[in-house]
Amino acid sequence: MTQETIHLQDIFANRRTIYALTDQLPVSEQAVVDAVEHAILHTPSAFNSQTTRITVLFGEAHKRLWDIAETNLRQIVGDNDFSSTKQKMDSFRAGAGTILYFEDNDGIKALQEQFAIYADSFPIYAEHTNAMHQYAVWTQLSNLGIGASLQHYSAIFEQDVAQAFNIPSSWKLIAQMPFGGIAAQAGEKEFAATEARVMVVGQQ
Repeated sequence: MTQETIHLQDIFANRRTIYALTDQLPVSEQAVVDAVEHAILHTPSAFNSQTTRITVLFGEAHKRLWDIAETNLRQIVGDNDFSSTKQKMDSFRAGAGTILYFEDNDGIKALQEQFAIYADSFPIYAEHTNAMHQYAVWTQLSNLGIGASLQHYSAIFEQDVAQAFNIPSSWKLIAQMPFGGIAAQAGEKEFAATEARVMVVGQQ
C-alpha cells in the first residue's frame, strides 16, 4: 500500500459530522469555492449527465437561509416546544456558510427522453450523483480543517429558498451543508461490524 493510499484513507476516516461551528474559517472563502468547483468537475455522473448544481452561501446569505428554515419550522411546530430546534438552527447559523445541493430536472428530463428505456431510473441516478458530490465536497472541506454536516430540510423551505436566492425553477433542492470553523470535535464514532456489512465472494 502506497503512502498516498494511506493518506487518502486517513482523509476519509477524518471526515466527521461537525455541529459546533464558528464563522471563522481556517482558509479563505475562495478555497471553499475551489473545492466545490473541483467536485463539480471531477465527480462522476450516470451517462455523464452532469445534472448536479451547487450554490454556496456565505455571510448574511447563509444566515438568511437558516432564518427561513426557522420561520418555516416554527409554523410546523406551532405551540409545541421549539427549544431544541432553535438550538439546532442557531448552531447552523453560527457557521461561515452553507452549501446547497440541487439536481437540474431539465437535464434529467432530457435524458429520460433520449434514453427512454432508463426513464424511470434517471431520478435515482441523479440522487446517486448528488450524493457523490456531497461526499466529495465534504471530504475536501474536512481536509481543509473545515467542519460541516449534511442536512435535509428541502421539503419545508424549498420554494422560499428558491425565491430568496434566485434559484432556477428547474433546480430541485436535495440537501444543505452548513460549514465553518470547528468549535468542538465530534465524539467517538461507533462502527457496526464489517462482517455484517461486507460480503466477499471468490477471494483467493
